[in-house]
Amino acid sequence: MKNTKTYFVIRNSIKGLIWLGIFVGIYILSQKYLDTDYLKWLEPIFGNTVLILVIFLISEVVIGIIPPELFIIWALRHNNLFEFLILVGVLSIVSYAAGTSGYFIGHYLNRSLFFRFIKIRFLKKLDQRLQAFGMYLILIAALTPLPFSGVSMLIGSVRYPFKKFILLALTRFIRFAIYAYVFWQANLNR
Repeated sequence: MKNTKTYFVIRNSIKGLIWLGIFVGIYILSQKYLDTDYLKWLEPIFGNTVLILVIFLISEVVIGIIPPELFIIWALRHNNLFEFLILVGVLSIVSYAAGTSGYFIGHYLNRSLFFRFIKIRFLKKLDQRLQAFGMYLILIAALTPLPFSGVSMLIGSVRYPFKKFILLALTRFIRFAIYAYVFWQANLNR
């Protein structure tokens, strides 16, 4: 069983690195070859930090509809390391808080018809992984593109100990730190 868990962690970590590479590659290519003038019409949205953070919060609570990497890329638009780090810090706090909210949603609504529908429709595969991998699923969801909020809901629904959850979920900050570093370096080298 230990080999299966190790394989699960390694396989999903590699998937996370591949996704990071894809996002960085797309970012670098778009900066190099795309004319960004066509995005000027989005400036009222991109320029409204509170609106972007609300969109991010909604995305993170609703099982991670929009990848957090796109919001990290959005934070690069300031080209100021201090502002970038502040924005990424806020994004990571919002993501962690959304995961914690997901835990409580799962914990308190696990018997409701709505949650059963969500679990059957969207979280069935994650439920199978939870049964097999337990705490490793929390770590992988926090560090990779696996939907963190969805996993958090599932973890809460099975009444996983909250203290363990919040400690393991802290690895979400590591993901944001690594991704911020990689994107900042890619931004410097473009």
